[in-house]
Amino acid sequence: MTAELVRGQNHTLPQTRLEIRVSAGTPVVAGATLGDGRGTVRGIEWIAHPGSPQLPGLEVSQQAAADHRLAVDLEALPAGAHRVTVLLALPVGAGGPVRFGAVPAPFVAVTGLDGTEIATFTLTDLDAESAVNALELYRRQDAWKVRAVGQGYAGGLAEMLADQGVTDPAALAGSIQEAVTRGLARSVAPPPPRAPEADRVRHATGSADHRPTAPPPAAPEPPEPLADPATTGPAHTTQPHTAQPHTAPGPAAAGASAAGPSTGGPINYAHPRRQHAAPPSPPPAAPPAQPGQPAQPVAGDATGWSMDERLYNQIWGMFEDLARAVAAYRSAVDFAESRMDQELDRALSDPRNRIGGAGDRAREAARAKRDELASRAREALDRDLAQLAAEAAVVEPALPAAYAGWGNPVWHAHRIPMEIPMALRIGDLHLPERTDLRIPLLVRLPLERGMWVDSGRTASEAAALMDTDRLRRLAMETAVAHAARLLAVYPPGEFAVHVIDPAGSAAGPLAPLVEAGVLVGPPAAGPGGVASVLAHLTRRVDLVQMAVRARAADSLPPDLDTGEQLLVVNDFPHGFDDRAVTQLRYLADEGPAVGVHLLMVADREEASAYGPVLDPLWRSLLRITPVADSHLADPWVGHAWTYEPLTIPPGSRVLEQVLSAVAAARRAAGR
Repeated sequence: MTAELVRGQNHTLPQTRLEIRVSAGTPVVAGATLGDGRGTVRGIEWIAHPGSPQLPGLEVSQQAAADHRLAVDLEALPAGAHRVTVLLALPVGAGGPVRFGAVPAPFVAVTGLDGTEIATFTLTDLDAESAVNALELYRRQDAWKVRAVGQGYAGGLAEMLADQGVTDPAALAGSIQEAVTRGLARSVAPPPPRAPEADRVRHATGSADHRPTAPPPAAPEPPEPLADPATTGPAHTTQPHTAQPHTAPGPAAAGASAAGPSTGGPINYAHPRRQHAAPPSPPPAAPPAQPGQPAQPVAGDATGWSMDERLYNQIWGMFEDLARAVAAYRSAVDFAESRMDQELDRALSDPRNRIGGAGDRAREAARAKRDELASRAREALDRDLAQLAAEAAVVEPALPAAYAGWGNPVWHAHRIPMEIPMALRIGDLHLPERTDLRIPLLVRLPLERGMWVDSGRTASEAAALMDTDRLRRLAMETAVAHAARLLAVYPPGEFAVHVIDPAGSAAGPLAPLVEAGVLVGPPAAGPGGVASVLAHLTRRVDLVQMAVRARAADSLPPDLDTGEQLLVVNDFPHGFDDRAVTQLRYLADEGPAVGVHLLMVADREEASAYGPVLDPLWRSLLRITPVADSHLADPWVGHAWTYEPLTIPPGSRVLEQVLSAVAAARRAAGR
C-alpha cells in the first residue's frame, strides 16, 4: 500500500534499490546530495547534478525536465553515506517561472524498480522559493526510511546548497545552472499551454478506453525547445490548475508488464496532453472497430479549432506516446537486469552454491527469468509501436504543406496561404527501438528562436565520414530549403529573407533563392556587405522595440518592413569582426521577439577563437544538422532522438516550383 506522506512524516523502505520519480508540470532541475550521519555533505564528490549525474549508487537526470527518474541503490552508496537528499530547483535564465508558487505543486514518488509506489509526497504551500529540499532517504538503526521534507529556499540553489554545508555553494550552483542551460539548448520544447481547463471538453474517439485528460506543462523558452528539448513508466503528471497528481496509463503499461501480465490495453488515441478545447466542427469519425480491437486511427484524431490544429496536437501526442512507451520498455529491461543481479547475489552468497551444479543452475534460472521479463516488455512495446505506426501511416498523407515533407504531393499543388500556419516541419525524429517510425519535428510559428545548421565534421558520426566541402554545401542546401519552406507558408510580403555570404562560397546552393527573386537583395559579401545587413536589421530591432515599449506603432518609419525577417548567415565567423559578432548576438537574443530571426550555417570549431563569448549564441539557437545525428532530447523523459533533416527527392524540382509560386504570389499582391 502506498504511503501518502505530509511534511515531516517518514516511512520505512522495504527495499534498497529504488526510483524517485518527480513530476513538476514545468521543467525543473533535479539533483541529490549524500550526507554522513550528521547530514553533512563532505564535498562536491557527494553531489549528483546535471553536470555530474552519477555517483556510486545514485544517478540523476542530465537536463531540466517536467518529469524525472532518479535511480538509487542504497547498498551501493559510498562508505559513510547515511542520507540521500533529493533537491529540486527552477532553471535560471530559461525564460520560465522563477518561483514555485507560480507552477503546479511538484509531486514526488519513491517506487520500486517495477514501478510500484512505496511513498508519495506533494510539495504544497510553496511561494517565493526557487529551490526546495523535497525529501530525504536516511538510515536509522540499520533500516532505511524516507522522510517528506518540503523545505523551500527563496535564495535558490546556492542557499539550499549552503544549508547543506557545501563549500562555495554559489560557484557550484552556477556550474549546475550552466549544465542545465546546455541541456535546454538540445531539448525540444513542448507545445505551449492550451485553453483554460474550464473551456475543455473530453474528445471521444472510437476507442472505449480513454486516458484521463491533462493539459501540457507550461513551455519553457524553446529544448529545445523544441529542446526545446519528462516521467516514464507509471508516470505522474500534474495539472497546471491543481496540485493533485494523476496517473497516465497507456504506454507506461509496458513497464508494469515486465513484472507481471499486462493489464493495460494498446495505445489509446485520446492522449492526455492533446488539446481538449471543443472545436467548432466535429473531428473526423473513426471507422468502427472490430469487437475486442482498438479503434482504427484517423488523421486529426485530436481536438482543436481547425484541422491544422488537430493535426498539430495529434503529432505532439504521438511524440509523447513514443517517448513514454520506449521509456517504459527501457525501464522494464533495466528492472529485469537488476532482478537477475539480485537473484545471483542471493544465490551465490551461500558458499555451498559456489561449487558443483547449484551455482550454474542458479545462473541459468536467473538469466531465464531476465529473458522472460525482457521479452514480455518487448511484446508490450511492439504492440504500442504497431499502434503508433498505424496512426503515423494515416496522419502523414493528410498533413498540410507546412507539416509535410518535400516528398508529399501536397507541395506540388501548394498555394501561398493568406495566413500563417501554427507550425513548420523542419525534420523528423526517431528512436533506435524502431527507426522507421518517424515523428515530424514541428516548430511553432512565428519562430521563437533561431536555427543553426551545424556544418562541422565533428557534429556526428555521419558528418565525420563526409568530405568537408560536400558537408558545407549540404548544410547550406539545408538552410536554403528551410528558408524556402518559411517563404512558402507565409502570406505574400509578410516574410523577407536576407543572406550574408562573406566569401561568396555559397553561390551554388543559394541559386534557387536568387534566381526566383525572393531575396530582399543580393547575398551580402565582404566586410562591407556584412556590416550593412547587420546594421539594417539591428536598426529594425531597435525601432520596433522602442515603438512597442512606447505603444507608438504609428511612429515607425514608413520605409520599415514590419514583416518577419530571416537572416541566413553562411560560413560564420568568416567576414565577421568583433562589432559584427556583437550585433549578431544581439539579433539572436532580441530579434525573435520583434520578428527578426537567424538561420546560421557554421562550424563551431572554426569559431573557437572567440572562446566562451559565443556560448550564449550557440545556446540561443536550435541546432540541426544536414545529416542524421542523435542530439535532440524530448521534453518528457529526455531520450536522445535521432534527427533526420528533410530532403528533396532526387530529380525533383519541387523547390524551384515552390519558390516560383512565392514570387508569383508577391507579384500578384504588388509586393
